[in-house]
Amino acid sequence: MKIKVINSGEEIDSLGANEQIVHLAFRPSDTDILSLITKCPGLKALLLPSFKKTISKSTQILLEMKGITLLDGVWGHRKATLAERMASQEPDLNGKNVWSHEKCINEYSESIYDRIDQYRAEGLSNEEIEEKMSGELHMGPDLARFFLKNKK
Repeated sequence: MKIKVINSGEEIDSLGANEQIVHLAFRPSDTDILSLITKCPGLKALLLPSFKKTISKSTQILLEMKGITLLDGVWGHRKATLAERMASQEPDLNGKNVWSHEKCINEYSESIYDRIDQYRAEGLSNEEIEEKMSGELHMGPDLARFFLKNKK
């Protein structure tokens, strides 16, 4: 599973039908979201930066009916992939561990799921795991909850 990042409504047409998680790095219109869910019928989650609050109630209901989770996408500027940072646990330039908008963030969910298994083996609760993932991996709490919920 990978997170596909798009920067404008025009990029929706470039998405594959098999995309499962899409991060919209722009303020989408209702039409953009409708186009997205039509183009990607297997969509499981939609990440939005601070625009989540501006999505219309009718669009939120449509997403809910389609089983698409609306997540608050908290991302910074990309210096290394999440998988690279998880492996090194080193801060990026200027001591900041932040990452973000690139065309396709490396497939890293297996690394995240491995990390979840590790935390569970340590006896941590889901709330503690969510907190650790948010802090250590600089992942928004919504995204951390999504991975915990979808852990096989």
